[in-house]
Amino acid sequence: MTTVLLTIHFLICAALVATVLLQRSEGGALGIGGGPGALMSGRGATSILTNSTSILGALFFGTSVLLTVVPNLGKSGDSVVIGVPVTDTLTTLPEALPEIIEEPEPKPAPLPEEE
Repeated sequence: MTTVLLTIHFLICAALVATVLLQRSEGGALGIGGGPGALMSGRGATSILTNSTSILGALFFGTSVLLTVVPNLGKSGDSVVIGVPVTDTLTTLPEALPEIIEEPEPKPAPLPEEE
């Protein structure tokens, strides 16, 4: 199921990139150009490419959500750490790593050599 969703997601991504690249630029950066009459002109009217970009964007969002949800459907939400008893961890740690727990003896500083 995940492979099918991933294939559909890839096809939607390719189609979305193609429709965005096929659209004519209005000359404004991030859609802020075009002047006040742009909404009523031929440029401001929605075209097939604009509508298909919106539909493909919604499909992209939907498949992204499905790719997150579907692989996790059969898994339990329990943590791995919940079943580990705390007392076992505390008693085995000192036995496993005694050199870390014991404080090392301090070494005397070397004396400077005199000439």
